[in-house]
Amino acid sequence: MPVPKDEFDRLPPCDFYTPADLLADDQMYSVYEIARLLQGLEVDTELDRETEDILLDWAIPWIMVHADDLVVAEPRSDDEPGYYGLETEDEEDGEEGEGEENEEDGEDGETADDTDTDE
Repeated sequence: MPVPKDEFDRLPPCDFYTPADLLADDQMYSVYEIARLLQGLEVDTELDRETEDILLDWAIPWIMVHADDLVVAEPRSDDEPGYYGLETEDEEDGEEGEGEENEEDGEDGETADDTDTDE
């Protein structure tokens, strides 16, 4: 049931962290670490499974809402989570180096300088 506002002593604004408020621009964080940071905890704080699941319920939508301000790194191994970080000016405009082809490259990846020419 709804409760009248006047039953509460204090009603602060419902402000949430922005990625710039929460994350260091030179670090990458797992969703578990972001969940802790959103609650004002240290990233290495030990939590029971039930509490961690509740915090993840907040962290996952936060990541989705702020996806335009974040970069993502795939897990480095099968037993590691993915990592998220604050997008910096250097990383804006999409993926860095992945799948990009140099316009001067030929079909076999050789550049104009790599091919033999008749002199």
